[in-house]
Amino acid sequence: MPFVELSALTNFTFLTGASHPEEMVLRAAGMGMAAIAVADVNSVAGIVRAHTKARELARDGGPRVRLIPAARVVLADGFQVTCLPRDRAGWGRLCRLLSLGRLRAVKGDCRLDLADLLEWGEGMELLVLAPDQRLTLAMAGEGMEPKRWRAHVARLVARFPGQVSLALAPRYDGQDQGRFQRLSRAASALGVPTVATALPFLHHGRRRRLADVLTAIRLGVPVDRLGRKALPNNEGRLRSEGEMLRLFAGHEAAVARAGEVAARAGFSLDELQYEYPSEVSGGESAAQRLARLAEAGLDRRYPEGVPDRVHAQMAHELELIARLRYEPYFLTVRDIVDFARARGILCQGRGSAANSVVCYALGVTSVSPEIGTMVFERFISEARNEPPDIDVDFEHERREEVIQHIYEKYGRHRAGLCATVIHYRGKRAVREVGRAMGLSEDTLAAMSSQIWGWGGPGAMTETRLKEIGLDPADPRLAQTLQLIDEIQGFPRHLSQHVGGFIITEGRLDELVPVENATMEDRTVIPWDKDDIDTLKILKVDVLALGMLSCIRKAFDLLERHHHQHFTLATLPPEDPETYRMLCRADSLGVFQVESRAQMNFLPRMKPKCFYDLVIQVAIIRPGPIQGDMVHPFLRRRNGQEKVSFPSDELGRVLGKTLGVPLFQEQAMQIAIVGAGFSPDEADRLRRSLATFKKHGSVSEFSDRFIGGMLAKGYDEDFARRCFAQIEGFGSYGFPESHAASFALLVYASAWVKRHHPGIFACALLNSQPMGFYAPAQIVRDAREHGVTVLPPCIQASHWDNRMEWLNRPEKAPELALRLGFRQIKGIAEEEARWISGARGNGYQTVEDVWRRAGVTPAILARLAEADAFAALGLSRRDALWAAEALAEGAPLPLFADDLDGEGITEPAVHFREMTLGEAVVEDYVAMRLTLRAHPMALLRPWLDAA
Repeated sequence: MPFVELSALTNFTFLTGASHPEEMVLRAAGMGMAAIAVADVNSVAGIVRAHTKARELARDGGPRVRLIPAARVVLADGFQVTCLPRDRAGWGRLCRLLSLGRLRAVKGDCRLDLADLLEWGEGMELLVLAPDQRLTLAMAGEGMEPKRWRAHVARLVARFPGQVSLALAPRYDGQDQGRFQRLSRAASALGVPTVATALPFLHHGRRRRLADVLTAIRLGVPVDRLGRKALPNNEGRLRSEGEMLRLFAGHEAAVARAGEVAARAGFSLDELQYEYPSEVSGGESAAQRLARLAEAGLDRRYPEGVPDRVHAQMAHELELIARLRYEPYFLTVRDIVDFARARGILCQGRGSAANSVVCYALGVTSVSPEIGTMVFERFISEARNEPPDIDVDFEHERREEVIQHIYEKYGRHRAGLCATVIHYRGKRAVREVGRAMGLSEDTLAAMSSQIWGWGGPGAMTETRLKEIGLDPADPRLAQTLQLIDEIQGFPRHLSQHVGGFIITEGRLDELVPVENATMEDRTVIPWDKDDIDTLKILKVDVLALGMLSCIRKAFDLLERHHHQHFTLATLPPEDPETYRMLCRADSLGVFQVESRAQMNFLPRMKPKCFYDLVIQVAIIRPGPIQGDMVHPFLRRRNGQEKVSFPSDELGRVLGKTLGVPLFQEQAMQIAIVGAGFSPDEADRLRRSLATFKKHGSVSEFSDRFIGGMLAKGYDEDFARRCFAQIEGFGSYGFPESHAASFALLVYASAWVKRHHPGIFACALLNSQPMGFYAPAQIVRDAREHGVTVLPPCIQASHWDNRMEWLNRPEKAPELALRLGFRQIKGIAEEEARWISGARGNGYQTVEDVWRRAGVTPAILARLAEADAFAALGLSRRDALWAAEALAEGAPLPLFADDLDGEGITEPAVHFREMTLGEAVVEDYVAMRLTLRAHPMALLRPWLDAA
């Protein structure tokens, strides 16, 4: 049978393989190979990408190449075997085997022994590698002891008759024929056939230099010092059948047997039938339960009666959900949100889910889909035939409770987080490749400083190099720049997704291997969100948002001090005072509109209603800015320019935004309506936006897009601006539904700030770190809004900042903000809780705090430096003196008691009172803020005199 490569190593064996999985598939197709097995070391992280490329080739009319999913299993004692599943059951066992090894070890490692392989190896083709086989052609250790290796093979043959083959792989060292003869005799003695493989780790020989750079990065040494760990040649590349027959002269049968093994390894990733948890409860089917909960939720959302249009929309959505059998997915998300709300954790769905009446009725989203202009099919489409994607934001401080609840409910064998592939981009590529090539740290720092954003191939131009004093003609530098460009987009390692959960009805670890994350009590799968989308696997995004923590804390304070109960859905809508505050750009700390760019735009935008906030959130983004859409929109909004549409059909797309495309969906609709893209082409364009940062693939559509718009009679300038906007969305852009969900949080945070500025500042300080502004700026802004801010106090403060009522003679009670111990540098939460817990009726002295709370003198010194003992009548210096007098541990025996006749009384120490300037400086040193005077106020007399 024709030759098939059965063990190709890719760059998902991180810092070892020097070719992308897609490149291996393309090269195999160019060689006329019918199939190729991608087999990375103890991993299947790259196979979905190879599978996707093979499908794209077939779809576009190219040569058909079948991907054989495989893994090169390396046991703890060095025994190596490539495992190729024969069927779906074999794939499940391979995933269980890899999960077993990964879960035993720390992140990135795998610990397996022969017993594990014997237990889980059924249903696979087992291609045993030579005892001294290396991952690449570079010199390595001695490998396994031959006698032990033969014993391992014999046990595999006895356990799995008919499944085991012995791999013959060339090393291009002039000794291959002798080696093949020895291995053939060993195979004959063990009763197994030989199979030829090139064990490629390069798709093309030109990647040899990059492979050496990867080795240097992995080993932490420059390329110049790799010695025999560098590749001796570029022969470790993918080989065609003709090349293999030449290399294996005299062993042609082994070459033919590779095709036979490939034929038996018939499993395809297309066979993976993902099953979502059934979510059947109390005798109700998932469909019945979803319909009941949605109807009840709709009645709750519209207490004065559900509009007919909303009822009709929900019926349409439920019908489509039923046809696609997605009811369990919605129920899972609803149950997760329900759990969070029962625990008092604020949460809100966003993204395209905001287009769904069902999500709104279930309480997953808080914004009525009537506000937007998009339809449910943006969220779920029968034509697109892809799973829905619901993003739910939770309070950033309490999201872990939700994550652990999912693990507890479904079990770690049924739930896991997606991976995120960390790729080489920009500055990382410069730093790591530059070090490997022996460039100095100063040179690397200068080169990195010239890269903006994510960088990319060609980011370092000759002009920029000359500007920093480097010679572009220098051979070493030129070679380094070439390698930096070549490594762009290479995977560096796997990280965990910010919150994408995969949940299954059966065992997740039979669908995909599961491994430990770096974070404790987290398990992840090796596939990222693009891989999941390709295989049509549903994921639930459990995300963290700091502003939700802030708003929830503000709601708690409102209930505690004003007895007002609010949720995101019950805040007073369309409050004019809130909009007037935003028109003044008084938005420090307000979600999404606190940046200088947003503050600059607010007085020009003059938001007067909720949909204005939707536009405000979306417009200050690279998409609209890069597409030069901001100023035309403002001119039209202010009546300075006539509202017009390039055509009636685009008028329907752009009507709500005055003929100017601002949202991601509008850019996609322009591609379909204006440029004549097919739904499939538009979907590929949409996906390229999601992966733009990694691969920079949006520009591939430029000619097709602009040509399509010109063919339909649109102005070339308008077409180019539209495409520039699409490219901007590749960096960062907002869909309308996403902006609507965020706009609700803009309104909620702005409403609290306008009507309760003290509570807003308190909640914001207690949710730090987050946002643009430091505590000093938040406190100053609160005082400018009339809030009384009190300093940290040993008698009154707790860990968190708190609101307290001030009752002063002849004045109305006032709610003031008391700074907490969390504002003091060097104070841990546990220490602060000991202090407040032992306080009782109050402390008398510094020593009293030390004795009752059990904190160390160092902590007391930190409190003294922050002037927290002022309530005891102690100045900052007096308190610090008292704290320093408290020695750590027991006193030395000689000084434990007064010496006979030597009673010593220390004279009192009197310190000079600090000046205002000294006190301000010490406040900033201790707390990074001051309540005394602005530093510039101290210099004002000199400035005025000048």
